[in-house]
Amino acid sequence: MDQSTRDGDRPGADPSAPRWIVHLPTTLTSLAGAAALAEALRGSLGHVTVIDFGETTLSEEDRQFLRTRIWCDHRLPGGGRCARRAEHAGTCSIGQDASDVPPDPARQAPETLRRPGR
Repeated sequence: MDQSTRDGDRPGADPSAPRWIVHLPTTLTSLAGAAALAEALRGSLGHVTVIDFGETTLSEEDRQFLRTRIWCDHRLPGGGRCARRAEHAGTCSIGQDASDVPPDPARQAPETLRRPGR
């Protein structure tokens, strides 16, 4: 890989350059489970600056043209983006609100992520 390719992957790269989307299929069978996985990925990989978690959407495998947005991602005064769930009540903020947290079953690790026999 040459230097120009690596530079194009860094923040501050040419904003008119096309962005690439990584489609990450799962074996999850519920929207709540997929949302919980997206939340866990944002929690563990949020420090990786080339991933734009605010634009995360979910779709069924055979209906990828119908997407469900996870986070609001509205631009805030001062430069940040809203980290609350899409279509949240109240004002936007950098952090999540208790009302944004999915119900307990969705917050548990999906059974497909657990090791068999555990």
